[in-house]
Amino acid sequence: MRAWEKNIRRVEPYVPGEQPKIQNVIKLNTNENPYPPTPKAYEAAKGFDMDRLRLYPDPECSDLVHTLAEYYGMKDSQVFVGVGSDDVLAMCFMTFFNSEKPILFPDISYSFYSVWADLYRIPYETPALDDNFCIVPSDYYKENGGVIFPNPNAPTALFMDLEKVEDIIKHNQDVIVIVDEAYIDFDGRSARELVNKYDNLLVVQTFSKSRSMAGMRIGYAFGNEALIKALNDVKFSFNSYTMNITSIVYGIEAVKDKAYFDECVGKIKATRENAKERLAQLGFTFPDSTANFIFASHKIIPAKVIFEELKKRNIYVRYFNKPRIDNYLRITIGTDEQMEKLYKALEEIFEAV
Repeated sequence: MRAWEKNIRRVEPYVPGEQPKIQNVIKLNTNENPYPPTPKAYEAAKGFDMDRLRLYPDPECSDLVHTLAEYYGMKDSQVFVGVGSDDVLAMCFMTFFNSEKPILFPDISYSFYSVWADLYRIPYETPALDDNFCIVPSDYYKENGGVIFPNPNAPTALFMDLEKVEDIIKHNQDVIVIVDEAYIDFDGRSARELVNKYDNLLVVQTFSKSRSMAGMRIGYAFGNEALIKALNDVKFSFNSYTMNITSIVYGIEAVKDKAYFDECVGKIKATRENAKERLAQLGFTFPDSTANFIFASHKIIPAKVIFEELKKRNIYVRYFNKPRIDNYLRITIGTDEQMEKLYKALEEIFEAV
């Protein structure tokens, strides 16, 4: 090893879902929204003054912050925005998880958590989900340096009742508790309503799923004013201009168009409920999804075989080669047409095996 190589920070990176480089694929592997963004974003794009691109964006993203605060009934000072919820969560890890005690998150959850913990040298423990893939609140009663969990959970798609979420917060009022709600718009009560009750709570959400803007990279968090200020202090110490002007402009329009948002979420939920019936008929079992995906296991055919056979047919789903979940596929809910093609392909695979 050369001398300078000893100073390189080495981490095991997060591996996102595959982004196919070929055309005409059915992409059900990264939980993107199958419908386009609000037409109002297109209108804003047509009227956008390109000369603005020579200027730095507002580092505080004030207009977007205000729009989000107004929409959700919060104060501007209770809202933080970042470049996707991944950026927001990474900032949270850097800002709040600085104890020598281990932070806690489920053994089956968003796999980026362990990557950030390793990157920032944060010790962590992963309490196991129960046999039904549910979080056990009492596992989070012990001493720790912070708590984070997704709700609904990923990749299981299970929602934990708000009463249980609050139970975890109640038992951890001396540390920061982060509830990662990337999929909350597809079902369930948000922990956002607890922000004014607990000053140690942060709730993180995203435009990537329900608002059809994964490509724009917009995430946001709700918390008390002191937490939001701390996040902004870290952000401005890292990079003042993290969000580009177009993301701010289009994001504002996405929040304002509630009718379109409700329509798209409604279509995804309807397709999801139909998918539960169709996949069950094909021999799959799965936790009851409250997200925009289903975490399914077939009773006969191994998940890896199904994954590989679907890929040959240009249909991409997500396979995790990890303990406890290596016989499950995470299937994003697409359009009705895409899902019909998935069901047909599965029937062909099962007939041939």
